[in-house]
Amino acid sequence: MKVLKVLGLIGITLLGLSVVAVLAAIWVFRDIPAEELEARYMSPASRFLNVDGVRIHYRDEGSGPPIVLIHANFASLIGWDPWVEALKDSYRVIRFDMTSHGLTGPDPSGDYTLPRTVELTERFIDALGLEELTIGGTSLGGTVSIHYAASHPDRVKGLILLSPGALEGREQARRGVPKQARVLEYILPRALPKYMLSSAYGDKDKLTDEVIDRWHDMWLREGQRAAQLQRLSQYESGDLRGIAGQVQAPTLLLWGEANPQARVEQAYELEEMLTGVESLELIIYPGVGHMAVQEAGDEIAVDVRAWLDEDAPVEAGSEPAQAG
Repeated sequence: MKVLKVLGLIGITLLGLSVVAVLAAIWVFRDIPAEELEARYMSPASRFLNVDGVRIHYRDEGSGPPIVLIHANFASLIGWDPWVEALKDSYRVIRFDMTSHGLTGPDPSGDYTLPRTVELTERFIDALGLEELTIGGTSLGGTVSIHYAASHPDRVKGLILLSPGALEGREQARRGVPKQARVLEYILPRALPKYMLSSAYGDKDKLTDEVIDRWHDMWLREGQRAAQLQRLSQYESGDLRGIAGQVQAPTLLLWGEANPQARVEQAYELEEMLTGVESLELIIYPGVGHMAVQEAGDEIAVDVRAWLDEDAPVEAGSEPAQAG
């Protein structure tokens, strides 16, 4: 009986310690108030614009022909810093945080589908009064850019795609998010964004603590984790082949050769889908992964600037250039 009593006490103690550990973890990884993150990550160029009930954070810098840049899933507009520095002397560069990302945060509607994301992009551009523009994006942002360019051939004068994720998992039906993932709403260690970023870099030595910390902070924004899990459960890329075939604008297609998420073979597949574009230039970056904006932003920005400055981009069907 004494042994059973001791074992019972040990069990109760371990259970109590487990509860304490879980509660401590929840406290450590609690939501960061939006105001705190805004104070930490806003810049003098930061603005907020209410679009269909969503308070969208954006930055509008430089002057000249407008360029709208859309970030990757899990990222934020800050990743475009190298491109902005390379372009803003001659171009008006506008970038914004999508819902469930950055300083924009959740969509009160709870709708994170691709059509809703494209619709908010359209309304945002309309609210800024942009009649003509170049639009560009990476990963999810590239997919949104393709859809926007296809729907607005009269307004889009150029399309820039950096490893768009549209072809990744396009045959998969919506399966939702595993129930186990819901724990991330309460416990989200820094090791997770570190792992995701590291696995998406071609050269892992280029991944900095600053980038990891920023991604982790943004994920911890109040309401952000639940919103992002909703986005993951709602996402479908749609009829990409049909959409891509409607794009007409001159297109710059950029791809990391060491991309494990959207493999480089998809660059050639997408090139074949863009049957209606006026012209197309494809550049492959050896050794660069999926997070190319973070990993090789300065290098790629040089090519983007050169393409934008050209009077006539390379004709469609030409051989891809090899950067580096």
